[in-house]
Amino acid sequence: MKASMGDERRASHLALVCLLLAAVAAAESTPIAKLGCQDRCGNVSIPYPFGTTTDCYLNEDFYIACNSTHYDPPRAFLTGSNIEVTNITVGGKLRIMQFIARDCYNKSGFPVSSNTPSITLSKFRVSDTDNKFVAIGCDTEATIQGVQDAKGYTSGCISKCDSIDYVDNFTCSGIGCCQTSIAKDVGYFDISVRSYNNHQGIWDFNPCSYGFVVEENSFNFSSNYLRDLQDVTMMPMVLDWFIGNETCETIKTKSSGDVCQGDSTCYNVDNGSGYRCKCLDGYQGDPYLPNGCQDIDECKDPNLNKCEKICENTKGNYTCLCPKGYHGDGRADGTGCVANQSGGSLIIELTVGLGVGITVLIAGSTWSYWAFKKWKLIKLKHKFFRQNGGLMLQQELSRRDSSTETAKIFSAEELETATNNYDESRIIGRGGYGTVYKGTLSDGRTVAIKKSQVVDESQIDQFINEVVVLSQINHRNVVKLLGCCLETEVPLLVYEFITNGTLFEHIHNKSKASSLTFETRLRIAAETAGVLSYLHSSASIPIIHRDVKSTNILLDDSYTAKVSDFGASRLVPLDQAGISTVVQGTLGYLDPEYLQTSQLTEKSDVYSFGVVLLELLTGQKALCFERLEEDRNLAMYFISALKEDRLVQILEKCVVDEAKIEMVEEIGSLARRCLRVKGEERPTMKEVAMELEGLRMMLEHHPLVNNDESRLEETEYLLGEPSLKIGSNGGMNNVTYDSITDHIILQVGHGR
Repeated sequence: MKASMGDERRASHLALVCLLLAAVAAAESTPIAKLGCQDRCGNVSIPYPFGTTTDCYLNEDFYIACNSTHYDPPRAFLTGSNIEVTNITVGGKLRIMQFIARDCYNKSGFPVSSNTPSITLSKFRVSDTDNKFVAIGCDTEATIQGVQDAKGYTSGCISKCDSIDYVDNFTCSGIGCCQTSIAKDVGYFDISVRSYNNHQGIWDFNPCSYGFVVEENSFNFSSNYLRDLQDVTMMPMVLDWFIGNETCETIKTKSSGDVCQGDSTCYNVDNGSGYRCKCLDGYQGDPYLPNGCQDIDECKDPNLNKCEKICENTKGNYTCLCPKGYHGDGRADGTGCVANQSGGSLIIELTVGLGVGITVLIAGSTWSYWAFKKWKLIKLKHKFFRQNGGLMLQQELSRRDSSTETAKIFSAEELETATNNYDESRIIGRGGYGTVYKGTLSDGRTVAIKKSQVVDESQIDQFINEVVVLSQINHRNVVKLLGCCLETEVPLLVYEFITNGTLFEHIHNKSKASSLTFETRLRIAAETAGVLSYLHSSASIPIIHRDVKSTNILLDDSYTAKVSDFGASRLVPLDQAGISTVVQGTLGYLDPEYLQTSQLTEKSDVYSFGVVLLELLTGQKALCFERLEEDRNLAMYFISALKEDRLVQILEKCVVDEAKIEMVEEIGSLARRCLRVKGEERPTMKEVAMELEGLRMMLEHHPLVNNDESRLEETEYLLGEPSLKIGSNGGMNNVTYDSITDHIILQVGHGR
């Protein structure tokens, strides 16, 4: 009986200890929901200001519907909608599932299914930093239309390919998969996809086109998606959430107390209009709850403190101490804890000797390490130099006439110094193919340095030949290629720096467009046509630019046109009229015949130039979704206006005010000929350049006729006389290859 009573007392003591431990654990745990409110829905944590029932959320924007009736485990949905929530963080991120847009066909080319998903957010915004817009398919055009700050915008991309062999796994490089960024402050978008040829010829490995917004870190492209993605209906996407629509400063002026709870601070969001709270350094938890930010005990985790001996936790921080008999700051990254001296010269001598020995050993080891590291770096630079064709380029440059200006081979150190080690503040442009930095060389010249993303070792020979050819183009209307650096993994290209921005900015920016008079517009058109004619017919190896558009025409301080970005250019063998390539270009400027046949000719540049000519005349963008669907393409819009005899109605105001209608009609007629569907019916760039130069001379009407004649003679000389020569030694005359200044395109025997 006594034994039984003793067992009962021990059991009651044990239960009391367990209750006390549970109470301590509960007190130390960090709350994420209001007292008495549900903090989970199935597998999803629900932190305040979100909640699942009345009085548990901040306002209706933060209501989470927890559906346990139709799902086991329960699923969370945003604000009573059908938008499923899979994760919420107090840092302002909310992960949801969003439908994929698809356009599918059967083997005969008949459509079998398609959809146009959309999302409308009453408060939160689609994250521009965490998401990407992705299109998948080999016969695909995907478009995203959204509302940004109450204004519409449209973006998208194209992916075309004839074989799955060209599609790279694990990289959305533009073949089989293309992607673009999401704009800021987007609360609504819809996605549409369409096919050019109903997936005929590629149906066996790609029956559908897809488009979707996806969390970038959750998506890794695979070529299997071309066939298997039809079994997937949704992708994860991230929203940015925030409170209210006013800044922290505005809220503080309206409220007598703090905006955020204790041990936290308020900060303004950069995507949307509102604010969020965050715990102060040294605290963690939910900053929207009273006492939601709890002190972090750094002493419990050796990774959070740098104490050598004793760690003492303080509010929001910690202190390092030394035990009795030691002195110092107690920090592993400071003086540490040093034993107090008890006397005796032997101990002092041993300590000093040991310290000197360790210092010498560390110094020697450090010197050896840095010497070895420098040797490895030099060896790596030599490897990249050989791998990128440096020896071949040196040989080609040594064959050139010393009086002829050729490309310079820059060292990696020169360009690192010029760009302040590629500082973010030096970036002046980004694209799918690389980044452009502004740099200052040691001689004081300002240059643009293009740093590409990828390189194809199989096309190094062609790249070297193209660098030699392009560097010798010494035309006043071409952005000069000054040289390259081959000591890095991907070659760097160095161009002259043009100060006044792009023609696109000056045409479509109202504040800048007023400075482009009709005479200036005509001169820019004539200069651009002249340089394209020169590239087509006067270089020793004809060059097709392949991406003529207003953003690739730069202007200097005197509004002189400078054609740039030869990253997509092709050198055409002298014995060929055209070449087969992967279709590449920009929507609105792309030659329709080239798009259909993949046969690139000089007339493809003529078509693109015709669109630029229309931009100069009308001030309209090449592709504009604000116009009616049949008029979105500027070329179609212009031709429609001509047919309906309303050309004057679509012209830029300065063109109507300053130009004679007869001259405008002449230019309009020339543009229409450039835009003919069949390339053989278009004029050559030489004919276009001569006609525009003639119109320029008619316009000027002043006594300086000789100057005009000399300009015309100069144009005729540039269009008729070659200024570049490539010798036959080295077998570099009859080659066909892509520039790898921006990206790599594999040549194929037929169009894609």
